[in-house]
Amino acid sequence: MIALWATLLLPLTGMVLLALVGHRRSAGWINVSINGASLAASLWLAWTVLHDGPLLSTGKFLYIDAFNVYLVALTAFVGFTTAIFSRTYMQHEVDVRHLSRARMRLYHSMFQGFMFTMMAALTTNNIGILWVAMEGATLATVLLVSLYRTPEAVEAAWKYFILCGVGIAQALFGTVLLYFAAERVIPDADDALAWTVLYKAAGSLEPTVLTIAFVFLLVGYGTKVGLVPLHNWLPDAHSEGPTPMSAILSGLLLNVALYALVRVKMIVDGSLHTNLAGYLMMAFGMLSFLVAGLFLHRQRDIKRMFSYSSIEHMGLMTFAFGMGGPLATFAALLHMTVHSLTKSAVFVTVGHAAQIAGTQSIQQIRGLIRTQPAVGWGLLIGTVAIAGFPPFGVFTSEFLVLTATMKAWPWLTVPLLVGLAIAFAGLFRHLHPMVYGEAPAGQLPVRANMFPVMLHLLFVLWLGLSIPKFLADWFSQATLLISGSSPL
Repeated sequence: MIALWATLLLPLTGMVLLALVGHRRSAGWINVSINGASLAASLWLAWTVLHDGPLLSTGKFLYIDAFNVYLVALTAFVGFTTAIFSRTYMQHEVDVRHLSRARMRLYHSMFQGFMFTMMAALTTNNIGILWVAMEGATLATVLLVSLYRTPEAVEAAWKYFILCGVGIAQALFGTVLLYFAAERVIPDADDALAWTVLYKAAGSLEPTVLTIAFVFLLVGYGTKVGLVPLHNWLPDAHSEGPTPMSAILSGLLLNVALYALVRVKMIVDGSLHTNLAGYLMMAFGMLSFLVAGLFLHRQRDIKRMFSYSSIEHMGLMTFAFGMGGPLATFAALLHMTVHSLTKSAVFVTVGHAAQIAGTQSIQQIRGLIRTQPAVGWGLLIGTVAIAGFPPFGVFTSEFLVLTATMKAWPWLTVPLLVGLAIAFAGLFRHLHPMVYGEAPAGQLPVRANMFPVMLHLLFVLWLGLSIPKFLADWFSQATLLISGSSPL
C-alpha cells in the first residue's frame, strides 16, 4: 500500500509546493522531479498488483486491479514526459507572452492538481469520490485553459466550465440513482457506493433504476469523454490553453472519463443481464467517430484539428467497449494506450510548430521540415501514427476493432472503414503544406525538446510490431475483468 499512497500523495504535495515556488525558473525541474517520482511509484504499484493481485485498502476507500493500475501507470508516464516538454515550452511562453509570477505558480500547481485528481479518480473504490475527483479535474483544467487571460481563452474556459458542469451534474444524478438502488439491498449504507460491493451485488440491484442511472452517467461522463453532441467544449479548450495542458487533457482526462463509464457499465451489465448499456455506448461512439472525422476537414487551427482527432479516437474506444467481448475489449485497452502516447506526442510537436510560426493558424504554419527539421519530422511521423498507418500501434488496435466488428456486427464494418478514410483525408489534407510547404520569411527556430516525442513514438512503434508479453498479460487480465473472458 506504500506505493499506492505515494502515487496519490506525491502530486498533492507537489500542488502545494508549486503554489508557493511555481514562479521560479527551477519550478520546471521541480515539476519534472515530482512527476518522475510519481511514475516510479506507479510502476512499483503496477508490479505489486500484477504479481499479488488486486489491492483493497482498509475501509474499502481505495481499490487497485489490473484495469485501473494500467491506467495509473500510463497516466504517470504521460504526465512525466509532458512535464519534461512543459519546462522549456513554458519558459518560452514566459519570455514571449510575459506571463506573471502568479500565473506561473497557478500553472505549475494546477498541473500537479490535475495529476492528483486523475490519480484519485483512478484509484478510488467509491463511485461518489470518483465523481468528486472528476469535478476536481474540471476545475483544475478550467484554470489552465484560461491561463493566458485573452478574451478567447476566458470564453473557452467558461464554455468548458458550463458544458462540463452541466454534464457532471447529470453524472451526479446518475450516481444518486445508483445509491438509491444499492442502499435497498446492501446492508451497510456506507458501502452502497463502493465499486467492489456494487459489482458483487449487481444481480440484486433494480434493473429499471440502473438503466435510468446509466443514461444519466453516460451523458455526464460522456461529456468529459468528448462524445458527440456533448463535445463542443473540447476544441475550444485545446485551442486556447497552453499546449502541455492539451497533451495531458487529450492523453489522460478523456481516458479517465471513459474508465469511469466502463466501471459503471460493468455494474449495469450485471444487473440487466443484457447489453443495453453497450448498445448505447456503441451508438454514441459511432456517432462521435463519424462526425469528428468530418469536422477534421473544416479546421483552420492546428490544435482544434487534433482535438477533433481525439474525439474521433475516443468515439472508436467507446464503440469498442460498448461492443464488448474479449477481442473488442482488448482492442479498446490497447487503443487507449497507443492513442494517449501518440496524441500527447503530436501535441508536443504542435506546440513547438505554433511557437515557430507565431500562430496556431494552419494557413501560416509552413515548411517546418526546412525551418526546424526535428519538429517537422515529429509532426509528420506523429500524424502518420495517429492516422493508423502500419506498423504503428494505432494500426494494430484499429485492426483489432475492425476484426471484432466483422465478427459481431458485420454491417458496421463499412461505416467504420468510411470513417477511418474520412479522418485520414482530413489529417493529410492539412499536413503536407505544414511540413513541406514554403516557409514564410522571418520564422525563427525555437528551443524544442523532442525527447518526449521520440520516446512516445518509439513505444507506439514497438506496440505495433510486437506487444511485449508482460503488457499482453496485463491487458488480458484487464480484459478478463471487464468482459468476463480472456482474448488469449
